[in-house]
Amino acid sequence: MFVDQRFTRMEQVRAQMSMIVAPIQWVVSVPSDLLNWGSLALSDQQALVDENRRLREQILTLSHRGQRMANLTAENSELRDLLKAAERRDIPYITAELLSLDNDPFSHQMVVNRGHRNGAYVGQPVIDAFGLVGQITAVSAYSSRVLLLADASHALPVQLNRNGLRFIVQGAGRYSSVNVMHVPDTADIREGDLLTTSGLAGRFPPGYPVARVTEVFHDPGKPFARVTAEPMAQLQRSRHFLLLFPPPREEIEEHAWDDTLDISAEALRSSLHLAVPGSVQHDNAQPNNALRNQNASSQEVP
Repeated sequence: MFVDQRFTRMEQVRAQMSMIVAPIQWVVSVPSDLLNWGSLALSDQQALVDENRRLREQILTLSHRGQRMANLTAENSELRDLLKAAERRDIPYITAELLSLDNDPFSHQMVVNRGHRNGAYVGQPVIDAFGLVGQITAVSAYSSRVLLLADASHALPVQLNRNGLRFIVQGAGRYSSVNVMHVPDTADIREGDLLTTSGLAGRFPPGYPVARVTEVFHDPGKPFARVTAEPMAQLQRSRHFLLLFPPPREEIEEHAWDDTLDISAEALRSSLHLAVPGSVQHDNAQPNNALRNQNASSQEVP
């Protein structure tokens, strides 16, 4: 324990030891998988019919949203072309499944069944079907440890989806809530507002749901309000996750610099166009003549 705390070489040893523990974790997860399979096999026909109906309604709702999303995507692409903005690309991902949860009540971590053999890396974002879950903090060959959003040591930059205000969200040590840090008392934030990733730190891609504001308390005389939010991800119930592969930060900054160059070139062309003789000079002829007349009149005054 002393060597693990003082030196970083123990990380490789711990990663090798986790390869030995990986089959044990898989064996431990077998009873829950068998229980789920047995409950599904012994469920009555009516429950299956109801579940099938709910899933069909969900598919219909999602297909309707998908049709609107295609139209919005095309419209967004046209607007980006008009603004000469860089096109947003799809972020690749791999699926992962829960292996185990940390039993420590003061630590909110889990282990998933993807490791560096699958391309997982330290700092990789993890999401579920509802929002951001956390990030990977340790990777072995066949499994990875994920630090959850609710952990007290986890923090990330977010922005308010309604007006773009940026804040920091920190875990509160509970699955049901997180804290929005250093919110000015005059900030325009309300209950029900959606907080999404801002992408400023370069680790989490922008636009993914993080939490929804549940309470805004204004303490008279205090410069900051106390704001709590509920994570969008189902941290205690989700078993399947996505490991995202966002582009490197250097590539993002390079695209941003290219956009700046395009805008600067456009501004330069506009300024050169304004300086063409016959357009601006004729418009400025009257003020120049008036200025000369004023100077002449001032010279005639003794």
